[in-house]
Amino acid sequence: ISFNCVDSSLSSLKNCQSYINTGMDIATHVALDLVESFNDVEDVNSMENVMLEYAAMDRELNHYMRAIEETVNQIKREKPENIPDLKYLVKEKFTALESKNSDSDLQRNEKYVYFKDQLKQMRKQFCHQSDNDNEAIEQIDEDIAVTQSQMNFICPITQMEMKRPVRNKVCGHTYEEDAILKIIQTRKQQKKKVRCPKIGCSHADVKGSDLVPDEALKRAIDSQNKQ
Repeated sequence: ISFNCVDSSLSSLKNCQSYINTGMDIATHVALDLVESFNDVEDVNSMENVMLEYAAMDRELNHYMRAIEETVNQIKREKPENIPDLKYLVKEKFTALESKNSDSDLQRNEKYVYFKDQLKQMRKQFCHQSDNDNEAIEQIDEDIAVTQSQMNFICPITQMEMKRPVRNKVCGHTYEEDAILKIIQTRKQQKKKVRCPKIGCSHADVKGSDLVPDEALKRAIDSQNKQ
């Protein structure tokens, strides 16, 4: 049995998945724009709903691709004399996978997790205490917050303000992207693990795959520099 058609279909589905990923990236950027512009409730919630819809599409697509791959592997393994009904077998496996769906699946989607995390970081960076009646206390709190934020702008490796901050998903610390990747590459050649460069951090195995762009922090740095 030739599976060329099946391979071609799988390739097309993977292209669809890349479109979903792009859509999720755009929705994340729009939500961060909204927080930065202080339109921080209804509009951001609508972006979160968009992210969940994308996550549902991504899950369905993953299940369909998995059903196809499992069917192909089964046929290759069993080598039946007559060509089986591929469509029926795929549908059967797909339905079985879909029957196990739950809302928590969507909450665990990697892009959705990143979206929620960046929103949280963005609100930390751009929160304004305008409702505080005591202006003097507000000013002191704001000064402390600005000083703390500016400290967070400094890369623990270069000791300079970050231009392309990335955050470690494991320990939560941020570094300049080029600086941390250079250390990871050097240690890899030496066959050594990389300890988190942040003083006091016990995380002793920093991997490139654990690093994600910290868009919220980058926006906060850019905003501070504009001021």
